Amino acid sequence: MTPANMLFIMSDEHNPRMLGCHGHPMVKTPHMDRLAAGGVRFSDASCNSPICVPSRASFATGRYVHQIRFWDNAIPYDGTVPTWHHRLRENGHEVTSIGKLHFRATDDDNGFVEEVLPMHVLNGVGMVSGLLRKDVRPGKATLKLATEAGPGDSSYQRYDDAITDAAVQWIKERADKRAGKPWALFVSLVCPHFPLIAREEWFNLYPEDQVPLPHRHERQEWPRHPFLDTLRIFQNYHEGFDSERKMRRAIAAYFGMISFLDHNIGRLMTALEEAGLMDSTRVVYTSDHGDNLGARGYWGKSNMYQDSVAVPMIMAGPGIPAGQVCHEPVTLVDGFPTILDCVGAPRHPDDADLPGNSLFDIANGLTHPRDVFSEYHASGAVTGAFMLRRGSLKYIHYTGMEPQLFDLRTDPGEEHDLARDPDYAGPRRECEQALRAILDPDAIDALAFRDQAARIEEVGGREKILAGGNYGYTPPPGTQPVYS
Repeated sequence: MTPANMLFIMSDEHNPRMLGCHGHPMVKTPHMDRLAAGGVRFSDASCNSPICVPSRASFATGRYVHQIRFWDNAIPYDGTVPTWHHRLRENGHEVTSIGKLHFRATDDDNGFVEEVLPMHVLNGVGMVSGLLRKDVRPGKATLKLATEAGPGDSSYQRYDDAITDAAVQWIKERADKRAGKPWALFVSLVCPHFPLIAREEWFNLYPEDQVPLPHRHERQEWPRHPFLDTLRIFQNYHEGFDSERKMRRAIAAYFGMISFLDHNIGRLMTALEEAGLMDSTRVVYTSDHGDNLGARGYWGKSNMYQDSVAVPMIMAGPGIPAGQVCHEPVTLVDGFPTILDCVGAPRHPDDADLPGNSLFDIANGLTHPRDVFSEYHASGAVTGAFMLRRGSLKYIHYTGMEPQLFDLRTDPGEEHDLARDPDYAGPRRECEQALRAILDPDAIDALAFRDQAARIEEVGGREKILAGGNYGYTPPPGTQPVYS
């Protein structure tokens, strides 16, 4: 593959079902749809942990969370594990980030030549309340989600304005700099991450009375499982959504934020065109995880249902086939080899054991079918959750609890748990064996709890954490968190 520049765009909390090119009948995403029409859309992409900090650490390092031990939003990436940014910089490529990183701090060597408008975890510490996994209590900040939802402005929308402005300017400045090695630009936007507030021009695209209600939103339809029941205690967003009107208003705002995100992606594509860089730049768009958006009584992320763990993944540019949909399962760890391949950087010997494959090879059918993997050890999880995807089968292992098994080909809504179905005893056993070939879930669950116990003591202990309150989301640069 001929080396080319890489523009890698990541959003935050974008459920891939909410895309025009994915087939959503209502959500308006013309720029992302155009990107998909000119390239490859990966229909079965997942994150490697459905929460921000570990997902982004896994993407950066190309390794699974249990390999790097950045488990949750209070144990952030600290520059100690090599990333694709380090590898590009070592090989003389200009590699810049603009926007959200959610690492520990800019003072760490995160591998970029420059970090523009970076958003890291609050005060280098992060959201410590999520460390108390064996002491799950109802959230308070979570109840704001329903009351805040609707039309209006927000600090996250203003932050995305600034990120996009900076990225457009960065691209313009590269118009006359054609010499040298290809560059890589990582643009990380925060919408459609909650709060579910969208400016009126985007909110009004979606009449509230026409917005669909969430999948299985009625309480009697909610799936029951010890892991899921406990997660609802901590993530009690549903208590604020006591009417269909509130749900529709929140979903209309989420749809509006996706259209706002799409608008910003369109600005970046226009900047490439005007700079004359379209023919020398490949573009990847994805998100760090999805959003349940009220399905099964969940809002936000943190479980292994597709709404939470699946992500959009689109790739376009020179040498990439147009109008293709690739159904081979992929994950964010595939980003590391993809970016190196794009710019022509050699593989480092220490990266020979990375679990990912280049998306270029996957899209061109040059790889064998493989299992993909995700895990969760963070807020509200009384035990570790491990997901193995093998073709259309999706196996979810909970340490010390009954597993779940779904066939996404016949049951895309994950309504029928097949884990106890005798007809699926063989596939369930094979999936568990494949999972255990990746890791020992009992040992890794214990390791995560040990690391988190040490972190609890490091930040002052359980009582200090409980007394400190909580905030709903990381504030962008220049703003302060609102505690509850």
